[in-house]
Amino acid sequence: MSRQELFCEKNGKLHVGHTILTGFAFLASSIAWAIYDPYITKILNRLLTESTWITNLSQSLNEAFPVLAEFAKTQGQDVNAAGGGITLVPLFIGIIMTFDNIFGVIFQPTFGKLSDRCHSKLGKRRPFIVFGAPVSAALFALIPWVALTNSLPATMVCIILFVFSMSLWRAPAVALMPALTPPALRSEGNAIINLMGGVGSVIGMVAGTAVGAVYVLATGVKVTAENEQTTSFPYVFLVGAIVMIIGMLVVRVFVKEPSSKIDAGVARMEAANAKAAAEAEKAAKKAEKEARKNQKLSKSERKSLIFMLGGLFFLFCGTNAITTFFALFASEVLGKSTSEATIMTTLFAVCSAVAAIPAGKMGKKLGRKKTILIGLVIFMAVFLMYVLTGSMALIWVALIFGGFANMLITVNTLPLVLDIGGIDKVGTFTGYYYTATFSAQIASPIVYGIVRMLSGTYLSLFVYSPIMFIISILCILFVKHGEAVPDEVVKKIEEEND
Repeated sequence: MSRQELFCEKNGKLHVGHTILTGFAFLASSIAWAIYDPYITKILNRLLTESTWITNLSQSLNEAFPVLAEFAKTQGQDVNAAGGGITLVPLFIGIIMTFDNIFGVIFQPTFGKLSDRCHSKLGKRRPFIVFGAPVSAALFALIPWVALTNSLPATMVCIILFVFSMSLWRAPAVALMPALTPPALRSEGNAIINLMGGVGSVIGMVAGTAVGAVYVLATGVKVTAENEQTTSFPYVFLVGAIVMIIGMLVVRVFVKEPSSKIDAGVARMEAANAKAAAEAEKAAKKAEKEARKNQKLSKSERKSLIFMLGGLFFLFCGTNAITTFFALFASEVLGKSTSEATIMTTLFAVCSAVAAIPAGKMGKKLGRKKTILIGLVIFMAVFLMYVLTGSMALIWVALIFGGFANMLITVNTLPLVLDIGGIDKVGTFTGYYYTATFSAQIASPIVYGIVRMLSGTYLSLFVYSPIMFIISILCILFVKHGEAVPDEVVKKIEEEND
């Protein structure tokens, strides 16, 4: 694809309007996950607590290993509330909350590669978004209604189908902007994409409060922590589903991804007969194989990629534990309802959104690696300050500065990984990126579920996460590649190729 065909570029500069339009795909995905984590954990907490099977399993474990209950007592846990011992509910919540990430690891790289090879009138990435988003939206809206039947198996079927459908279009949605933007402009482009994702997250986070207010006006019944799953939850999920479909329609109508079917049609027309076409295909495959050999990463680049993916793994171990369990932390430690907890996370999301554009500029000026490290240090510092003091005021400070730090990291990690691979491997390296992040999000809820089970408090979130951030910093210090190539260098290379 030549520079003239790039949808997100205008006269050598980032086309902000076009980039915003591509960001609607990420907005559609972000609103689903903003609602999914806090609300699904609450739904699962109720269903698992009421599950006879989980209760019996917990009792059997306590009888077989009484030392676990003794350990929990030393950590300040009220074991009487769990029938005289520990409860396995947090562990099973953590396991179930890994399902979306397990599907991501399995299917994200596959669908990222498929989008690289896709030939259609809609281009490479949009077919996956146009098909996957409506299916995901329908399943998403169904989850809370099924949960109200109090059937854990039926609810699990809906959750599994939803996370699978999301994995069909998530990587192509993320790859859309980098595929249409020159490498030197990707940090700025990713800032706008993450800003759009932040907008989606904010909509998802405030949806509970907005729906609750409308519900009170319509019925006169106040939404509380006791009745929220039967009153506001179904409508919050419905809002998320509607916004997902709107985001898909914007991408379908307004994003002009170059058609890859035209080139394939020309190639077929040039084939004089089936034999000539077969020979041409054979030659093309051989040329492609040779090209892939020439495009292999150097030893230094492979080392940078491995350490960067390792840094991403531990980074997402830290952040995923917080996003997954924050609603339960707010309920247990702070005494907040789900809608109140989402208001707190809304502050985090707003600060992230405000920092998106500056984060992209910092990545371009200071370098992506330095900007990521600055974000990690800030993240780690504010969370440790809260856990050391326990001050309620500092939880707000942690959310404000944590939101800013989060965007310094998020805006620059994906472009750094993609620039190690090069423009011809955008889909493939997007898959690598998600393999690392989803692997972390598979491991972290389970590992932290065990930590919570043994520590007896969700306050341990603010110890677990900084430890993960420290390990991530150590990994990223070894990354030596992935910085943006100056635009003048790109132009020089293109002139030489011409």
